[in-house]
Amino acid sequence: EGTFQGYHTSKTTKGLQMGMVLFIVSEVCFFFAFFWAFFHSSLAPAIELGNMWPPKGVNPLSPWGIPLLNTMVLLSSGVTVTWAHHSLLSMNLKETLISLTSTVILGVYFTFLQASEYLETSFSISDSAYGTTFFVATGFHGLHVIIGTTFLLVCLIRAQKMHFTQHHHFGFEAAAWYWHFVDVVWPSFY
Repeated sequence: EGTFQGYHTSKTTKGLQMGMVLFIVSEVCFFFAFFWAFFHSSLAPAIELGNMWPPKGVNPLSPWGIPLLNTMVLLSSGVTVTWAHHSLLSMNLKETLISLTSTVILGVYFTFLQASEYLETSFSISDSAYGTTFFVATGFHGLHVIIGTTFLLVCLIRAQKMHFTQHHHFGFEAAAWYWHFVDVVWPSFY
């Protein structure tokens, strides 16, 4: 009832907010481990890698192709989800729906581009520490984009059914926080 009617007590709302913050902090720890693995391997490449990074025989992707486009798509989606939040606060349903739809479309497009990037790589997950860290880290991020897109799609459906008001919309705020987390992590990969 509280979810649909918005009758959460302030204590419940604070608990939900703290839970989401702690969840995002735990996700930051996961990504920190991936960055640590990448930087450790790149700054002190092992003899098995030929003492070079990236290892011999591994041709990294050009940062000016799909990775740059993916960065622009994801950062643009951060703008559209913020637009959705401001539209929701001003109770402009039409703009809320347009901006949330745009965010979901950008999330799906990012996922499509990421999958096509995987098909273009000249290396695989089993090609040394480089391939492993690349595919595990970007794949884990891609999974977060899919989860965030689904979260926002549910918010879009709920917005269409007018489940949110300008004072009671924590479900949307949690989705927006999560999406901004996904946005902030990606440029670190770029």
